[in-house]
Formats: sequence, C-alpha cells, structure tokens
Amino acid sequence: MNRITINKQINKILLFLFFAFLSFNATAQNDKKQITIQNKNISLKEAFAEIELQTGYSIAYELSTVDVKKKISLSLENQSIDEALSQILKETRYSYKITGYHIIITPSDNEQQKSTKEKTERPTQTVRGIVLDSKTNAPIEFATVRIMNSGSLGSTTDSLGRFRIDHVPVGRCNIQTSYVGYNANIFNEIPVTSSKEVYMEIPLDENVHSLAEVVIQPEIKKDKPLNAMAIIGGHMISMEEAGRFANGFDDPARLSSAFAGVAGDVGTNAVAIRGNSPQFTQWRLEGVEIPNPTHFADLTGLGGGFLSALSTQVIGNSDFYNGAFPAEYSNALSGIFDMQIRNGNNQKYEHTFQLGILGIDLASEGPISRKNGSSYILNYRFYTTSLATGNDMNLKYQDLSFKLNFPTRKAGTFSIWGIGLIDRYKPEILDRDEWETQSDRQSGNTTFDKAAGGITHKYLINADTYIRSSLAATYAKDHTEADQMTEDDKLVHVGDIRNSKWDIVFNSYLNKKFNSNHINRTGITITGLKYDLDYKISPNFGLDIPMEQISKGNGESCVLSAYSSSVINLSNHFTTSLGITAQYFTLNKNWTVEPRAALKWTFNPKHALALAYGLHSRRERLDYYFVEQEVNGKTESNRYLNFSKAHHFGLTYDWNINSYMHLKVEPYYQYLFRIPVEENSSFSIINHQSFYLERILKNRGSGVNYGIDITLEQYMKNGFYYMITASLFKSRYKAGDHIWRNTRLDKNYLLNVLAGKEWMVGRNKQNVLSLNGRIFFQGGDRYTPVDEEKSLIEHDIKFDETRAYSKKFDPSLNGDISFSYRINKRKISHEFSIKMLNVGMRTGMHFYQYNEKTHKIEKEDGSGMIPNISYKIYF
Repeated sequence: MNRITINKQINKILLFLFFAFLSFNATAQNDKKQITIQNKNISLKEAFAEIELQTGYSIAYELSTVDVKKKISLSLENQSIDEALSQILKETRYSYKITGYHIIITPSDNEQQKSTKEKTERPTQTVRGIVLDSKTNAPIEFATVRIMNSGSLGSTTDSLGRFRIDHVPVGRCNIQTSYVGYNANIFNEIPVTSSKEVYMEIPLDENVHSLAEVVIQPEIKKDKPLNAMAIIGGHMISMEEAGRFANGFDDPARLSSAFAGVAGDVGTNAVAIRGNSPQFTQWRLEGVEIPNPTHFADLTGLGGGFLSALSTQVIGNSDFYNGAFPAEYSNALSGIFDMQIRNGNNQKYEHTFQLGILGIDLASEGPISRKNGSSYILNYRFYTTSLATGNDMNLKYQDLSFKLNFPTRKAGTFSIWGIGLIDRYKPEILDRDEWETQSDRQSGNTTFDKAAGGITHKYLINADTYIRSSLAATYAKDHTEADQMTEDDKLVHVGDIRNSKWDIVFNSYLNKKFNSNHINRTGITITGLKYDLDYKISPNFGLDIPMEQISKGNGESCVLSAYSSSVINLSNHFTTSLGITAQYFTLNKNWTVEPRAALKWTFNPKHALALAYGLHSRRERLDYYFVEQEVNGKTESNRYLNFSKAHHFGLTYDWNINSYMHLKVEPYYQYLFRIPVEENSSFSIINHQSFYLERILKNRGSGVNYGIDITLEQYMKNGFYYMITASLFKSRYKAGDHIWRNTRLDKNYLLNVLAGKEWMVGRNKQNVLSLNGRIFFQGGDRYTPVDEEKSLIEHDIKFDETRAYSKKFDPSLNGDISFSYRINKRKISHEFSIKMLNVGMRTGMHFYQYNEKTHKIEKEDGSGMIPNISYKIYF
C-alpha cells in the first residue's frame, strides 16, 4: 500500500471520528443544559419561552393543535431538557421530539389514534401518505398531519415522510399539514369511502420569510399546479372533480371546459383555449409527449374525440396550462395537459367494477411487495354500441392503462407505465331507398391504434437535488378506407389513408435547490421519429374521380430540445421565474430558441398579482410535411415548413376572499406568427379541422387572441360548492391573401355556472347523495357561407372562400347534470350514477349537406345529448 493510499485511509478514519464526536456532543448537550423554573401558574407558552431563554434551543408548534394558553404548575430545579419537557407535558395530550437544537411539540400519537368507533357507528377508513418538500421532493420528517374538526385524529411523519391515520369516518375531511420552517396547507373536502384507503402525496412549500417567531398560517391551494416551476398560467386538475363535476364525465378534457377561457365542443371533448385551435394543445403522460389519448381522436375535428382513454380510476391529480407555461414545455401554442398516473396502494388490494351505457370498466391496484413498498395499478375498459342500443352499429373501443412502482433503498424509484387504446368504426351503406347524401352510399373501415409506455427513474441525490429520467415509446396507427356505391351498383374506392408512427423518447432533468430562495430545473429531451404514411383521397370523395396521392413518406427524423428554468424568491413578496428552451428538428433543419419569464407580487396574504411572458412554438403533423403538388410545372412541398410561433402575455390577479372562496382575473394577449397559410387564399392552419391536408402552405400567416378570463369559485364547504367563470375575447387571423378575418373559434364570450351539493344520508350518515349541474352559455363558432350556385352545379357542398368565417352560428345555451348515490358498507361501496351532457340540446350549431334525392342544400342541426347510466362497485 503506497503512502497516498495510507494517508487517504487515515483521513477517512479521522473524519469519521470527528463527526461521531459531534453527534455524541450534540446528544450530550441535552443532558448538560440545566433548567430551573419555579411557577405554580404558568402557561405552556411561557414555559416554552423560558426553556428557549435558558438553553438556546428553539421550540416550534402549531397553534391550531397545541393549546399554549393551558396553565400548569412547575417546580424544576437544575433539570435536563428531557426531564423538563417530560414534566411540562406530563398532564397534557402532547409529546416532543428533539432534532439538533430544535424542539417540536405535537399531539401525542396515542391521543391521535384513539378508536373513533367509540364515538360513531359510521364505517371508517385509513388516511395515509407522504409529506414532501415541494421543490426537492425530499421527505419531511416530524411533520404534523391532522384531520381538522375531528378532535384528536392525526399523526406525525416518520423518517421517510410517511404518515398514517386510522379510523377516519367516511364522508369528507379536511387535512391540515404543517412543519416548522414550512408553510402549512390544507386539503379541503377529501372524500373518504369505506372501500378504498385514502393515499396522499402532500407537498409543503418552504417558508422563506424572515420572521421573529414561527407562526404557521395554513393556506388552501386547491388549484395550485403540482409543478413547482409554474407560478402562473397553471391549474391543478383533480380527478375527484372530473368524476363529480357535471361536465367532467370522468374526462379531464371535458372537465377543463368549465375553466375560464376554455370553450368545449358539443359533440366531442375538444377544447379551444383562448380562441386557439384544439390541435394546438399538447398531451403529456408521465412527463412524455404522447398522441391525443382520446377515442376516435381527430375523426370529427382535430384535437378532439369521443372520450378520453385516461381513466379517472388510474390517473392522479395533474396539471393544465392555458398559456405562458414554464420552459420545460415545448411544441405547443395554446395549452398543455400534463397528466400523471398515480401509484397503486402498496399495502392492500382494492378493486373496482363498473357497468354502464359507455361500457365495462375494470380496475385493480395493490401491493407487489409490502416489504419493499412496490405496487401496481391497472384499468381496462371495453365498449360496443350493442351494450347501449341492443344492436351493433360497428362502433367499438377498448383501452388499458397501468403503472408498476418499485421504490428501492439506495437506487431511487423505478416505475413502468403504459397506456393503449384500440378503436374500430365500420360504417355500412344504407338501403338504396334511404339514399339522400353521399355518406348514405358510403361504407368503410377505420382503425385507430395508439400506445405509449416507458420506464421512469427518480433518484434523490441529496436533500436538495434529484434527477428524473424516462425512456419511453409512443405508437400511433391510423388506417381508414372508404368506398362509395354508384347508381349502377359499382363500388368505387374513394379513400385510403395509412399512417403509422413510432416515437422513441428519452428525457431527463436535474432539479436543484441552491438555497431556500432559488430552485433550478435543467433538462433535455431526445425524440426519434420513425414514420410510414400514405394518403390517397378522391377529391371531395366525389364519384368517378380517381384517388389522388396527397401525402406520402417514410423514414426517420429526430427532435432535440433542451431547457433551463429557475424560480427565485427575490424578497418576502416577489417571486420570479426565468427560463429558456430550444428545439431542433432534423427533418428540415429548423430550430428555435424561446425565452420564458414570470413575476409574482404577493402584496398581502390574500392578494397577489403576476405577470408572464413566453415565446412558444409548434411543429406540424408529420403528414403535412410530405404533401406535394405540381404548381406551374414545378413540384412544391411542405417539407420545409418552419415552426409556428406565438408570443404569450398574461396578467393574473388572485384574491383569496376567505379560506373557501377565490377570485381570479386574467387578462391576456397572444400574437401568433409564422402560421402556415395557403398563398392568395383565406386558408390558415389556425382554422383547419379535417383529418388530412392537401394544400401547399407557407409560413406567412399570423393571428391574434386577446381577452379577459374571470373565475369566482367557492371550494366545497359543508357539502356545497360552486364555480362561475366568464370570458370576453377576440380571435382574428391573417391568411395568404393578407386579409384579417375572424377565426373559426372567435366565439367572443363564454359563461359557465357550475354547482353541486352532497348530503350524508342513511341511519348512520354513512351514505352519500350527490347532485351536480352546469349551465353554459357561449357565442357561436364562425363559419364560411355556402356557395349555393356552385354547390348545385357540382352536387356537393362548396363554400365561398372569399367570405371565410363571415357568418356566425347562434349562441349555445346548454346544460349538464349528474346524480349519484353511494352506499358505504364496512369494506365495500356501491355507487349508482346518472350523467347527461348537453341536456338543453340547444347547440346553436348546424352543418350543410347536399340532398341528392331532392337536389337541394339542407341545413342539419348539430349533435345533442350524451347520457351515461352506470353502476359501480368498489371492494
């Protein structure tokens, strides 16, 4: 062994002995500190202050759980800290923990965990979970978690941040969490049922204020984004609300249509955010961009579909962004759905079965290894129209989602997750005497297959730093064939679309808290694209016109992106977020660099003002790049289309009127540029909604959206809640003919009134009756008038493009309603529910079709009510 090696070993031994001595010395100090207090009528607060004065230790407690005015009698003479605290707390319900030179006073676990069965005959359940630092995800030890207004139900977290509270009565509860040096928070009206444990991940924000003494003021942040890097523009989506709100329909996209500035579509779950096209919205799952996870997506309009494949049985609380989002989000112009699959229960098995008009739903979760804390969760759904109608309309779908979670002691946490959906639609030709339009004579076969899955690893490097990495793959396949019967019974092939695409995605980011005032997140994403597409379509699906090749390509490309974002507390009242993101697309060698910035001013505990700016960009659908046409004897294509871009400016005023009511006002301005348009035409990709494109485009268009969104919300209190949202806005665009026009989605105004009430019923008040409703009023979409003369000549609907979007549909006045009744037995729950969308059926929308039998142009109303009646059992 050489001298250098010997010296290293000696240094290690000396360091070990040094730290061991420090640890022993800190422990010994507890015994050396001598405390003397002689007072027969002293309050706990005064006793704690005297200990702080005589020892130099700090004492922290939560005012709502410790009665510091309680009077006691003390006779302490040269007592150690442990002896003094034991004497002080001897006849109270409190205990203490000493960490370093800090003393934490909490309600005793014995007192907190008394059986509630002695007090109520209601079924009870366990509430457990983990308390984490919101910025670093590090577990917080000794945090106090309690059930408010329950007397003594509560717990203290262990060394891994875990807590457990048994015997919580079914119904709803408010959970308050606090720890010295952190802002306490409250989760309101958490549903507790007899059949499923409640598991919560509770993030706490570090208190960066300089205060003379520790004063914990709990705050309710119901809609605060889960992403710690977002200080403006985000909204937490609650899956419990997606199931409870009348418009939710167990679908996060439909739920978001109740938010200010978000317009829903009557027939699909497409959402237009602040006048933008639904196709400008991005979906993410477990931090990975995925294809639109909606059944029959894009079939009746880009960006929407029938029903989300993201089941509320497995999806956890997630984030929704409506503009000026943080730097880690790219490739989106309007909004982001950042969805997360929750971890399964790692202690007990729980299952759900549902039967309803919309299909069969099976869900299961439970431990893989209780010892190691690993778990699984999965959900499978199947639907065919024969379940609802008794006959087969050849419309079927199914989906599967799952997540396996494997925490380890030293290597971090690994998770394997996935989602897949299969859609089949096979329209058939009607009987000849029923023929009126071209679609009556058409048959076809449409198949949609989509999947996304991956492995995610999260590793805590230290208390201030963690790294999160994912390796994932996404797959999307669309094959649509269409045939049309002629008058002489010949079948003409009028459409053949084949599109399959694989994406291999690797992303990773490092999250670092430099100090209590500065956190940074820096990451990269590498996406490999492999594609094979072939689009052949007869013009307007007309008869006797050969199919034309409008897009064809196969090969591989790559998208590289990187970002860095920081959140900095400038002072007690000012917080800023600064970031930058960049993208490079190897298909056409285009690149973009985008700054993001936000500033938040909390000028008192109830009021805050925030300002945000972001430059955002978006790639087009892959098939658009491979459109080719002969123009003046020259072949032109869309291969070199650049990124579409938008400047987002947003201002947000937040007023926490009281602990249950919140007002938010959000004026905004968005300028879109480099938008693909067709030269000398009114066409812009902003208004495009067909599932294919056959035009040559240039990045010469622009657009503008501006308006104000207002939200007044009362969180659930005593079983009642409501939310009122209103928006006034304008949306315009400029196409290749250099004329400014209204966009298709320039509705001008939106109004939502959402409310609901729950009652605890039954002999022991253990069952839940819930009634929820929504009324929404919104301006009509814009549309292009029909060119009647040309339509009658060509026996097909033709529009007057020179007057694009100059007409407006009637306003829509509609409603949604849901009713449910839940029976809580000891270990099993039954739920009966009725949910109906578009109850008023006054959509204000219509469409035109050419009647071949009467040779007239007819106006047809849009789609109407969507019902679902279901029975669900939890066990």
